[in-house]
Amino acid sequence: MAPRCKLPVGLQQQTMNDNSNVDEALKDEPFKDGFHDECGVFGIFGHPDAARLTYLGLYALQHRGQESCGIVASDGAQIRSERAMGLVSDVFNEERLNRLPGHSAIGHARYSTAGEVSIREAQPFLVACQHGQVAVCHNGNLPFATEERKRLERAGAIFSSTSDTEVVLHGIARSNAANIIEAIPEVLREEEGAFSMLFLTPGAMIAIRDARGFRPLALGRLGESWVVASETCAFDLIDAEYVRDVEPGEMLVLDRDGLHSSFPLPARRHSFCIFEHVYFSRPDSMIYGRSVNESRHKMGKRLALEHPAKADIVVPVPDSGVAAAIGYAAQSGINFRQGLVRNHYVGRTFIEPKQSIRSFGVRIKLNPVRHLINGRRVVLIDDSIVRGTTSKKIVHMVREAGAAEVHVRVSCPPTVSPCFYGVDTPDKADLIGAQMSVEEIRRFIEADSLGYLSLEGMLEATGIHRESSCVACWTGHYPTRITREAETMFAREREPVPSE
Repeated sequence: MAPRCKLPVGLQQQTMNDNSNVDEALKDEPFKDGFHDECGVFGIFGHPDAARLTYLGLYALQHRGQESCGIVASDGAQIRSERAMGLVSDVFNEERLNRLPGHSAIGHARYSTAGEVSIREAQPFLVACQHGQVAVCHNGNLPFATEERKRLERAGAIFSSTSDTEVVLHGIARSNAANIIEAIPEVLREEEGAFSMLFLTPGAMIAIRDARGFRPLALGRLGESWVVASETCAFDLIDAEYVRDVEPGEMLVLDRDGLHSSFPLPARRHSFCIFEHVYFSRPDSMIYGRSVNESRHKMGKRLALEHPAKADIVVPVPDSGVAAAIGYAAQSGINFRQGLVRNHYVGRTFIEPKQSIRSFGVRIKLNPVRHLINGRRVVLIDDSIVRGTTSKKIVHMVREAGAAEVHVRVSCPPTVSPCFYGVDTPDKADLIGAQMSVEEIRRFIEADSLGYLSLEGMLEATGIHRESSCVACWTGHYPTRITREAETMFAREREPVPSE
């Protein structure tokens, strides 16, 4: 008897062996099947062209968020703000940047992981309170912010957005601390979650990272100016030098007297997000002090050892699968070929032709190079499989291009649990790895074979010890408490199913 399995919710009506309506079943999924980048933050203190350099920094971090962006700048007396929906290059022009004078600035590129999608949610947030003007931008997520928000609302607080970040601002505004610099750690000591945050006051820039270090945050130097960013690739664009990471639990205060470091948050076991190395970060970045490109290359080499394939060419699913595919090819001796071409100019929406085109949603982003694929046995290297819908379409597309066989290899383990620390992941019920075995997934995506990198192999490739990493999306074991609703859901899933 075949094993029983549960399809992801969106495809529950589609059986694994009935492909007559595959395109209809997947029609609305072209941009939904995958993890979405979190957010990117950038700040600079002590430079006469602060706003323009922040614009460039955000441009380098655009891959981390494409919904909205914003910059606030201080001239030493007043903070000014510019925010809008859209990409950095579309939002900011000379006129807008000229409205942001000053020697310090912070900026944010957003993809929502909590809250609505609207201009009200665009960061940085800027408020005036008893401690003066303060702006904040945030990469991460505070799982218990909803509960804290309800408590504040009962006490009379008024919110202008649905973002978890605004809860922190309310706490700072209500703090009895002597100043903002003391109020920030006082409020964040009470938060359990992921935060790499930048604050700006008229006279200082403050960077702080949660004690577990979930999300990356790096410190750089540009002449006499200090720079802080989510990834080091932002430093390269402006010729800044990477100095070191902001340490977990560390707070940096940058003012006219220089840089001041302290560790005001309670120490916690480190929980570095490994998906930064698997997918999110640019390969030219250093994350947690390690090269992302090197990690992905090693993942591919280890994947070739764990799941070899008899094939003619290794083809990456661009862009995040490229480095792993190069590693796989190097280890296996199989030729590497760019058999799929990506269109880098696809926006968040597009106009679909009235007449149906097969696999349109995937073809608008990827297209096969037929003369490379036709008649060959292909190893497809991807960074992850989330719902499985896109993987299914890519396999179909490669077969239509004439592939004799399609062997899918994934450079991380099956994803079985959602993230509560700043990554926009589907619910557990929509994660194909949580609902099917590897063999069932193989049959669903119609590959000739399917292999995932082991957890041990992935960690070895990154050089990060399991005790210092967050691997909850692959294990279901979270390093902190999560929301009460989620805890209830996971408890239900662990309950034994009564025998029939």
